[in-house]
Amino acid sequence: MKTRGAVLGFGVLAILAGLALGMFAALAGGSPGASGLPPAGSGLVAVIGSSPPSVGPDPAAPSRPAPPTPAASPSVSWPSQTPGPNLVPAPLTGRLVTPAAAARHPIAVMVDDHSDARPQSGFSAASVVWHAPAEGGIPRYMLVFQEDIPGDVGPVRSARSYYIAWAAELRALYVHSGGSPGALATLRAKGNGQLVYNADEFRWGGSFRRVTFNFAPHNLYSTGKQLRALATTRGASDKAIESPWVFGPDAALRHRPVGGQIQVSYLRSTIRYDYDRRSNTYLRAVTGEKRQTDRASKLRVAPKNVVVMLVRFGPLNDGTSKQRLEADVIGSGTAWVATNGITVKGTWRKASEMGPTRFFDGAGKPLKLTVGQTFIQVMPLGSKVTFSAGKPPPIDPFPAGSDPR
Repeated sequence: MKTRGAVLGFGVLAILAGLALGMFAALAGGSPGASGLPPAGSGLVAVIGSSPPSVGPDPAAPSRPAPPTPAASPSVSWPSQTPGPNLVPAPLTGRLVTPAAAARHPIAVMVDDHSDARPQSGFSAASVVWHAPAEGGIPRYMLVFQEDIPGDVGPVRSARSYYIAWAAELRALYVHSGGSPGALATLRAKGNGQLVYNADEFRWGGSFRRVTFNFAPHNLYSTGKQLRALATTRGASDKAIESPWVFGPDAALRHRPVGGQIQVSYLRSTIRYDYDRRSNTYLRAVTGEKRQTDRASKLRVAPKNVVVMLVRFGPLNDGTSKQRLEADVIGSGTAWVATNGITVKGTWRKASEMGPTRFFDGAGKPLKLTVGQTFIQVMPLGSKVTFSAGKPPPIDPFPAGSDPR
């Protein structure tokens, strides 16, 4: 028994000695054990530190030539995502758009507002919409397109001198079908870029068409692509333009009032704006239309900003039968600016025929508009204009910084 025990003892010692010699040889000869990991089946456990081990070649695999060592290069910090195009504020809305879109030449289109012309097309894509009396108590629109290219636009109607003065602020392509004698005289003299670029349907009829879903004169339409092409033909090139207004972001939902309404009345129509807190827009309705929509896009007409200007109008001296008007749009007057559900009384100012129309508060500071579309309601002095303030916003159940928009 002692002999058997001695034999077993020597055997264990021999095995341990062999393992020790094997590990020593591996460390000395660069075998797989050189990585710090023991050979498979050895029964030993490796302890892995904070630095990853280097791995040597596998002697069991066929030898392959080592890949070439790449040349040293400077370190590069890669962005977390592929960058998109640079975006800049559009000059008439403040929306972030590409530089190419922000530099598009403005296009101002005279649009019919006779009851037989409704619903009209083009509101959804317009940056700014002017609305003012034209003749016989019937107002007329001027839709200004800048960063967006609309589909259908119309019905297109005739020119008036005071609209030319507003279009001249941007040296716009001025799109119309005929006009008052004074307006046409101005366009003949200064319609090649001096004030605007004249785009009369009587001269450029190929850029217009008569639709079949309405009767003349309420059926003259064009498209954004046709008008962009016409702008190029007329030499109205794209270039950066200065924004006439200051824009800010939407007010946080918790700061917006509940409800509120603006109502203005012309001789034959009433326009109402209902403030919508959720979308931070003013839902527009016109006499005969509970919900004013864009015929082309089917979208509700709902600007971010509503401006009401009071202007002196008088009969145009070209005969009483036409009932045309003239307006004093150079100078200053009373204005109200509604944005973010709040209406502020101030003034409008336009220093010259090509000078921008700007809006100021009672202290003479520029009034800030919310990023998005602006409707400008131009009203004769003495017009009925009413403003109904919304209720204060409800108590915010969310802590600061957790606005659930």
